[in-house]
Amino acid sequence: MNKYLPLILFGVLLNACAQLVLKQGMRTIGSFTFTINNIIPIGLKVAVNPFIITGFGCYLVSVIVWLMVLSRVEVSYAYPLLSVGYIVTAFAGQIFFNETIGIMRWAGILVICFGVYLITAK
Repeated sequence: MNKYLPLILFGVLLNACAQLVLKQGMRTIGSFTFTINNIIPIGLKVAVNPFIITGFGCYLVSVIVWLMVLSRVEVSYAYPLLSVGYIVTAFAGQIFFNETIGIMRWAGILVICFGVYLITAK
């Protein structure tokens, strides 16, 4: 199963990339509230935002890759590896968006890393 690890990680990284690009898209749009009056204006901003479009494209490719993974690997092996995306997005959020990762998040990230190691170890 480890021979499919690169394919799994590619799909996971694409998914994480989608999250990051979508975050950037929403940063350019700004926060908003859901009201009847702004459904169309915000919907149009989202629909034409290049970051949002790119994020959806990354999601689409990641789903295709994930379908390939599921056709080759046991879901009990592959699915827990999605947690690698949590690690990647936490670090990227800190680097690209100046988000703070406190001690509790670092502890959680270390637990996730250890869990991923246990799943992939033979």
